[in-house]
Amino acid sequence: MKKNVLLLLLGLLIALVLAGCGEKSQEDVVSDLDEKVAKMTGYKADAKMTLQTGNNPQVYEVEIWHKEPSYYRVNLKNAEKDQSQMILRNDEGVFVLTPALNKSFRFQSEWPENSSQAYLFESLVHDVKEDPEAKFTATKENYVFETKTNYKNNKMLPTQEITFNKKDLTPKSVKVMDPDRKVLLLVEFSKVEFNASFDKSAFDVDKNMSSANLGEIPVMGEVDQEPLTVLYPAEEAIAGMELIEEKEVKTENGTRVIMTYGGEKSFTMIQERARVAEVGTTISVSGEPVDLGFTVGILSEKAISWTHNGVDFMIASEDLTQEEMQTIARAVQGQAVK
Repeated sequence: MKKNVLLLLLGLLIALVLAGCGEKSQEDVVSDLDEKVAKMTGYKADAKMTLQTGNNPQVYEVEIWHKEPSYYRVNLKNAEKDQSQMILRNDEGVFVLTPALNKSFRFQSEWPENSSQAYLFESLVHDVKEDPEAKFTATKENYVFETKTNYKNNKMLPTQEITFNKKDLTPKSVKVMDPDRKVLLLVEFSKVEFNASFDKSAFDVDKNMSSANLGEIPVMGEVDQEPLTVLYPAEEAIAGMELIEEKEVKTENGTRVIMTYGGEKSFTMIQERARVAEVGTTISVSGEPVDLGFTVGILSEKAISWTHNGVDFMIASEDLTQEEMQTIARAVQGQAVK
């Protein structure tokens, strides 16, 4: 009898030991991630971002700096096209820096807390925590979550797959998918350093603008006075709408092209060569910074504007939703065809 009791106790002990060595539960991992965010003082990260929204994939290098509680510096660059743009957040507000134009745009915005951000660690953890239906998988080296996204003005990207390194909980990749589960945005992290140190001027607008103009940061393609190459939205983005009128207007800066689209819904698109400010200029704007992938735009209730390859674009409409304006804006990049 004693022998049986001893065997039973030994079996229970072995079971407890094995349970202790087993995989962590979803709740355990979420708790660990939450604790990581709570204890960190900030981080530096490098990532590659691939957009699949056009005919050809567009690849960008993203450098992310974050210092608690609310300082951010996100540098988005496409070395192939020699373009760069930066989002800064400090005590003075949220800024989008466009070094090639010597301009910065200032927003009174809650960015990045007001939406999912695929390249910010704490945003990914927030999305994991906030989705009660998140799916969880543990592999040999990784923890994988599939969650809902929280894109305030874009319902076309409802799902994301987030992979964390099992060893240190650093993010490894993020796949943002459309309703058909096609990956439209892929972020692959190559380096993440938690609790990194920063210079005093790391999040200063003037310092970062000066560094860009000194060549420390690659800038957008040089703005020049070459003839404007007119671009048109891809057909799939404007289904039910067609180009009704296109006219050119001469301005001090060259040519402004105004295109009017009609059909199920109507909108106007304007494009013209961007002007370079002689000295660094900060422009206060109303609206929200919106990540178009290839650049950061300005989104208001009835319009969206952005600068790309030395050209200013704007779409304005009484009919389109903010989500539809973003979809059309993303589809303007590509071949100059009607």
